[in-house]
Amino acid sequence: MSMKIGDLMPSLEGATSWFNLNENLEETIKGKATVVYFWAVSCGICKENLPKLKELKDRYELQGVKFISVHMPRYESDTDLEKVRTAIEEFSIEDPCAVDNLHKLREAFRNEQGWVPVYYLFDAEGKLKVRAAGEFGIGILKSTLEKMFPEVAKQTVA
Repeated sequence: MSMKIGDLMPSLEGATSWFNLNENLEETIKGKATVVYFWAVSCGICKENLPKLKELKDRYELQGVKFISVHMPRYESDTDLEKVRTAIEEFSIEDPCAVDNLHKLREAFRNEQGWVPVYYLFDAEGKLKVRAAGEFGIGILKSTLEKMFPEVAKQTVA
């Protein structure tokens, strides 16, 4: 059963590796709206959406929204850390990026289908506001962020 609106954000323990982790993540996201997004190097839609996600990050980061990336392999070849590192550089992913080679985060976030891309938006209390997957997931994430931060949505329209 997938996560439901209002569920608390699961722990990020269980990642096999991390990239771009320079701080205590739990402390960094405490009291902040947080987007956790799952992607894979073999996922074309993920790669198409990463620039759109960066635009959202650039827009909402000033509001304190934090972004956490989770690379979830779909195939054995996706577990190659050098491929993940290359993709992170190629797509300018600056967010802390967990590598979920054992699918422990997939289980914690109850992503039974193994969806990528999938976006989870948690409010400042750590409660799930929206979960959106697939090619239209980024649009759903964007509209939810606009509702949470209407002042930013107004700025971008003007």
